[in-house]
Amino acid sequence: MNDIEKIYGIYSKAYTVTTDSRTVTPGSVFVALKGEHFDGNDFALKVAQDGIAGCVIADRKDLPHHDRLFVVEDSLKALQQLAALHRKTLGTPIIGITGSNGKTTTKELMSAVLAKKFNLIYTQGNLNNQLGMPMTLLRIKPDTELAVVEMGASHPGDIQELTDIALPNYGIITNIGRAHLRDFGGYEGVIRAKNEMYQHIAAHNGLLFVNSDNELLMGLAGNINKVTYGTNSHADVQGRLISANPYLSLEWNGHKIDTQLVGDYNFENALAAICVGLYFKVDENDIVEALQGYCPTNNRSQVVQTAKNRVVMDAYNANPTSMEHSVRNFRNICKDNNLLILGDMRELGDESQKEHAAIVKLLQELKFKNVYLVGEEFAQASKGSAFVSFSNVDELISHLAQKPVEGKDILVKGSNSVHLNKTIDSL
Repeated sequence: MNDIEKIYGIYSKAYTVTTDSRTVTPGSVFVALKGEHFDGNDFALKVAQDGIAGCVIADRKDLPHHDRLFVVEDSLKALQQLAALHRKTLGTPIIGITGSNGKTTTKELMSAVLAKKFNLIYTQGNLNNQLGMPMTLLRIKPDTELAVVEMGASHPGDIQELTDIALPNYGIITNIGRAHLRDFGGYEGVIRAKNEMYQHIAAHNGLLFVNSDNELLMGLAGNINKVTYGTNSHADVQGRLISANPYLSLEWNGHKIDTQLVGDYNFENALAAICVGLYFKVDENDIVEALQGYCPTNNRSQVVQTAKNRVVMDAYNANPTSMEHSVRNFRNICKDNNLLILGDMRELGDESQKEHAAIVKLLQELKFKNVYLVGEEFAQASKGSAFVSFSNVDELISHLAQKPVEGKDILVKGSNSVHLNKTIDSL
């Protein structure tokens, strides 16, 4: 029996794993990870000696022997191996989800629908990387009936690595857009990376859920087993967009669904959740109730009514595709007396200036007059325009303190690292 099997025997008594020494509970497995500003190995021996944890996984060779301490080559890799063994042992059906835009919202909607029928585990927030996804798998218990696991990618091969651990039975790609261009070597690299999900499903005789309105996804899906959703007559599950002013309303199979989601770009996310719910035989009325009851959080397309303005806060993430969708949708729902606050889109590499310039051109074509741009990339791209630019969010907040805005509809959109969420108290 190897160390991972021994650790799994200990883990399976409490089904609890933590990477924070302050949250160790009786019988749990503590995994000591090393970050840029911390080293969990510094606490590994103490946690083992305290006798609360079932065992401790560490990767520093200088640690002394202890019965509860397992010293491995790479503690993150050991965590992934533990998660992979757990997934194979329980065999819980898993839906894997990835995409350039909308994957977290789609995951939340799907989970709200499926939770109406199943004892469900799903990814919390956007913990979808090489650490977060294994932690999600390790939350699965013997009585878990279904799991929805989000998978993010920053580099080629990431999705393949995650699917090799999670072994999803079902897969969905929400869309493939112009995100993380720097790390994927351009748009074609993004396509290849996201397609790793489809290739895994094909190799394991699984099932895809595919947007039939998306020609790229349908082409990649080819002859793989699939259930489709969309607006065309060929889709297995068909729906129709009613309005998004600002909240999304749609019609499906005689049901009118009024959501709390902002933006027509969320239509396909909601339809994906309907498609998955129907496949797993969730009652239609429960599907409607779940979609209408879901309220977005964490700065994702939230409408915030402040004392002075109505703010569409969408400052969690941004790439050229999602930025264009948000701007176009905002033009449709807010014709006059509006203000756009847009922050730089990060991780675009050599394409960055071109993509930021394209957004500036779009703003001009849509005849927006009141625009605040935040970040060096937008400042460079907007030179010669009538738009106001700021180097960082603190400069913008100082400006708003001197020249407050009132009675406007405001879109706030940018990459999370620009910190545009800090503007809400000034709006």
